[in-house]
Amino acid sequence: MDDVKRDRNLAHCTDECCSCTSKIYVADEQPEGNGLLRIIIAAVIYSGALILYYLPRLRNNVSVFSGTATVEIVPALSLVLFLISYLICGFSVVKRAVKNILHGNIFDENFLMSVASLGAVTIGQYPEAVAVMLFYQVGEYFEDFAVGRSRRSITNLMKIRPDKAFLKKDGRIVQVEPESVKIDDIIVVKPGERIPLDGIVTAGKSYADTSSLTGESVPREIYEGSEVMSGYINTVGVLEVRVTRVYEESAVSRILNLMENAVESKARQEQFITRFARFYTPAVCIAALLVAVIPPLLIPAAEWHTWLYRALIFLVVSCPCALVISVPLSFFGGIGAASREGILVKGSNYLEVLAHVDTAVFDKTGTLTKGVFIVTGIHPANSLRVSSEELIAIATHAEYYSNHPISRSLKAAHRCERCEKCIIGNVEEISGQGLRVQLDGSIVLAGNLALMESQKVSDIVPCEKNDTGTIVHVAIDGVYVGHIVISDEVKPSAGKAVIELKKAGVTKTVLLTGDTKETAEKIANGLGFDAYYSDLLPGDKVAHVEKLLKEEKRNGRLLFCGDGINDAPVIARSDVGIAMGGLGSDIAVEAADIIIMNDEPVKISRAVKIAKHTLRIVYENIGFALSVKFLLLFLGVLGLADMWMAVFGDVGVTFIAILNAMRLLILKKE
Repeated sequence: MDDVKRDRNLAHCTDECCSCTSKIYVADEQPEGNGLLRIIIAAVIYSGALILYYLPRLRNNVSVFSGTATVEIVPALSLVLFLISYLICGFSVVKRAVKNILHGNIFDENFLMSVASLGAVTIGQYPEAVAVMLFYQVGEYFEDFAVGRSRRSITNLMKIRPDKAFLKKDGRIVQVEPESVKIDDIIVVKPGERIPLDGIVTAGKSYADTSSLTGESVPREIYEGSEVMSGYINTVGVLEVRVTRVYEESAVSRILNLMENAVESKARQEQFITRFARFYTPAVCIAALLVAVIPPLLIPAAEWHTWLYRALIFLVVSCPCALVISVPLSFFGGIGAASREGILVKGSNYLEVLAHVDTAVFDKTGTLTKGVFIVTGIHPANSLRVSSEELIAIATHAEYYSNHPISRSLKAAHRCERCEKCIIGNVEEISGQGLRVQLDGSIVLAGNLALMESQKVSDIVPCEKNDTGTIVHVAIDGVYVGHIVISDEVKPSAGKAVIELKKAGVTKTVLLTGDTKETAEKIANGLGFDAYYSDLLPGDKVAHVEKLLKEEKRNGRLLFCGDGINDAPVIARSDVGIAMGGLGSDIAVEAADIIIMNDEPVKISRAVKIAKHTLRIVYENIGFALSVKFLLLFLGVLGLADMWMAVFGDVGVTFIAILNAMRLLILKKE
């Protein structure tokens, strides 16, 4: 039941706009199969009515039925069949029109179709009257089909919601609701089951199917110590997982919340079409009324019957369904295409911005690199005759209670029982610089060069060897004792990401990092960045992004991609912020507009390509729909278009626009 509610929330549209806009967000009133059956029955009856209606006229040309009773009976029967066909395919439309009028929403496509078809009946155009409704329902069916296809890739995410968890408690395994599991509880996941909560594997080895979250088809190996996210499917062995996040903060919960709100952020074109429909439809009705009334009053030879028919053609052609359906459907399809590849877009407006990006700015650690640091160099100074083993021991002890990746790398490189026995006190973390702690009675500084300079440490020895990476300088009681080099491995797809972004039209790529100039230069040059800035504090990154945003030569938008807590302000400040959703911090994910679930930077270029493809289809549909409609409106007023051409101008144009939008559903994954 909760899944149904979630699906309905996802499909909700809050705009009181032209009702055909809401089809993108509201599920069909009738099951798809019943709608198709109704259309088929109406079409069969309509075909019989057409035969009975036109056959005597064809035969009258050769005087076959002239003067017989059959000529009078057959038209009457055809009228009955026309009426039955009209009621089958058009009753629901007229009913909705009346219902909307009673609720104050007069001018919508139901009203236009009802007036046009009933008007055709009043002037004796029975085949055209039924044709308007029948082909309109055919268009509706294909609209619903296209919407269902585009929503399927998004609503499939609803299936990742876990409905149970197996809690290990007091030596027993108990089935509970995922919402009731607490942090540090141990849950058991059997083969074939979906991991219900985020956590760390404490026992077992297996492979996880992560395709529902990351879009990756290759199973991921997991073992003791591996981080796993809710939504992964355990494929082989039994796993015991220590929960690290409650359900409300888990990956599944965050993804569902993101996708439920994704359709609420409309793109500029979509907002324009919504506003356009609200004013356009009443204007069309007034124009059609003027077409029907003014010429017969002003032109002596003009016939009421002729101009009323032209006004009805005007109404049918001018129905804005092609625009208000195809434009939101295109953006919705773009969001769906991105979600299939593990790219979560929080709204169609972000797709629009992403399509115009010309500057891409990247954080380094955790974004372009794996975020797994290892010690690659230990360089003691000669001041206190500290050995390499003693230097890394001092640094490890000083950083023992920190959860920073650098701290974890030091602990991994130096393991000893003395760490837990050291007397550590007065721990002070200096933002963007490092730590100042009291260790066994001495004041130890461990951090970057800025920390050493701010604490007035002298005789700092630069790294003489060709080591690149993060340098942790260490000082005891104000005396410099050496430095440790910690390096991070670049992700295999980082270089390809920069290349593909430039192919996608991004003209400038920039790297921002808190690392040294040497490290930043090596990585930037190796990956093909146009510019880099090093030795940056969190506030410095915001300042550089502000500067890039104000560049006069920029014609497009700026994206920033990061993963850490300190990246959140920059992500929020950029035109479009992208966060790594796998290893990224909750704050960064919350601030971001787009989430990359598998942490691969190459997905950013893929997101840009999808956004550009989506916007191109939107512009194609708008241009095609408006040009055909204006042409047929002009021809209709001149009397050069009939009702059949009007039906094409409405249903046909809508159908073609929908088919064009559906191209997003068959985009090949990369």
